[in-house]
Amino acid sequence: MLFSDSYHTIEKPVEGIFRDRGSKFIGFAYPVTKESEIKDIILKLKKEHTGANHHCYAYRLGADKQNYRANDDGEPAGTAGKPILGQIQSKDLTNILIVVVRYFAGTLLGVPGLINAYKNGAIEALYNATIIETHIMYFYKVSFSFERMNDIMRILKENSCKIVKQDFAEDCSIEFSVKKSGSEKLEQQLTKIFDIKYTFLNAN
Repeated sequence: MLFSDSYHTIEKPVEGIFRDRGSKFIGFAYPVTKESEIKDIILKLKKEHTGANHHCYAYRLGADKQNYRANDDGEPAGTAGKPILGQIQSKDLTNILIVVVRYFAGTLLGVPGLINAYKNGAIEALYNATIIETHIMYFYKVSFSFERMNDIMRILKENSCKIVKQDFAEDCSIEFSVKKSGSEKLEQQLTKIFDIKYTFLNAN
């Protein structure tokens, strides 16, 4: 499956509040990269908001946007997590968690009211968020003899690579990053230099 060279997420944690017939819906949005972070955040919010009736949430992870989940936390099925997730999808965001904490005031909102309230709890949080574009970066290590220094540095410069670490003590080695979209061209250029070795390290 092909996907973009970049994705959109939020810059930092934010929150917003929506009220309906006395009930308070506090939306919290967080930039996240893995499920363990999500569990920690939800546990923290439950400790901070022990008087709340529900802690409903949705998240989406990964540049391919295929890892996502919605949770109603005791509300009628589909009335909370799904509308929260809908706001993540409508803004085409990923690596994001939105939790909407509800304080119930005694008046039932009904299914349409709940859907609207949780949707707006998410909207209010995202209204205060700064959306940023993040490029997918590939990280490599290249090892070479000193005689190949100029060739290697020329290739790295041509492909707008960012040097992360370098060691010229004995044999030379450089660790660097390049945008995913430029990785294929870079590998082709490095392959043409027969007496060097390059290794793909990871991607962010």
